[in-house]
Amino acid sequence: MNETSAVKISFDVKKLPFYSVCHKNGRKTLEIQAFDGILTLSVQYDFERLPLSLSGEIEEGDKVEALLFTHRIELYINGILQDEEWPAGKMLFKSGDKFTFCEGIKVCEYKEKEADLPSVISSFENAEGWYPGNGVFVGDCMPYRKDGEYHVLYLKDRHHHRSKWGLGAHQWEHISTKDFKKWNIHPMAVPITDPSEGSICTGSWIRSDNKEYLYYTVRRGKGEPATICRSISLDGYHFTKDTDFGFTVSEKYHAASARDPKVISGEDGAFHMFLTTSLLSEGKGCLAHYISLDMESWSECESPIYIAPDGAQPECPDYFKYNGKYYLIFSLHGRAHYMFSDKPFKDFVMPENPIIPCASVPKGAFWDNRIIFIGFKGIGGYAGSMTFMAARSSDSGELIFEEL
Repeated sequence: MNETSAVKISFDVKKLPFYSVCHKNGRKTLEIQAFDGILTLSVQYDFERLPLSLSGEIEEGDKVEALLFTHRIELYINGILQDEEWPAGKMLFKSGDKFTFCEGIKVCEYKEKEADLPSVISSFENAEGWYPGNGVFVGDCMPYRKDGEYHVLYLKDRHHHRSKWGLGAHQWEHISTKDFKKWNIHPMAVPITDPSEGSICTGSWIRSDNKEYLYYTVRRGKGEPATICRSISLDGYHFTKDTDFGFTVSEKYHAASARDPKVISGEDGAFHMFLTTSLLSEGKGCLAHYISLDMESWSECESPIYIAPDGAQPECPDYFKYNGKYYLIFSLHGRAHYMFSDKPFKDFVMPENPIIPCASVPKGAFWDNRIIFIGFKGIGGYAGSMTFMAARSSDSGELIFEEL
């Protein structure tokens, strides 16, 4: 097992209100305050002037623990995780620093052993309207059909995209079902493991040579280009980041906003990738098109597979063949649109009503001769609960939507 180290801060709340602070070189580095039933712990980093803050409900007699890792920080009250955040840069607070008003506060080093998790951690019933709770919501969903199971990867969201100074700090969670009644919860597929990772953005799952590949981009922030990355698994439940792989889009595209890679195996024997970005010369959103023969080296196609009518970027692309037609899916302003064609990768036609009625940024996977789309319904902002919609196709290729 691997070990990761953290600074551990612990104390008992003997009396409310409570306040303690640490200063260094004339600058506040860590602050703890509790009043009106809410405890807030704020930690300062050199990445941004505003601190990262954790909060939770508090009463006199409660036990508080905060774990400050390099890539995440966590707040526990009475042993229950209340809040978490994901830092960037260097933490200004050090374990040897002194607090003022520090009665009962203990600071020490903490080592966490990373356990080998089973493929199924727990289960629940009925995913329609579901979200994890305890401050965690469902963001963009990515379905995938594998071995008689419908898998859903989704963006774990805290603070409605405001985590990590607005970068999002999303990570990929993983659930699956065999009957759309009982759902299994699997280990986190793609966690944030490095402070430089601002957010693990939406992507796709593809199988090749008996390996499972997850493709995604990592948002860095500060205008840095987003890197197309991937993780690999042999069993489809435990994924490892491929640190030897990565590339960014060319200068003709807006590299910082590149995201949501959809990777498919084409009938031409090549692998194709579609990426959300903007075509700088035209000032329009688009889906850049990349191609590879081995999924290692990717070449940029001359033209995007789709160019939006304005500056709106077509998000969360999807692509599949269904009943002899080729479908291209993307979302504009959160509403999913579809186009179809008789040919792969070109000559797409948008129907009179192109909207997929499945809440925000849905994507689809096949089940019982239907396409099952999954999206999310927002609760108080970005991210919320899961929602589903089934679809069949008419003879003309237009989609007919129906309840799951």
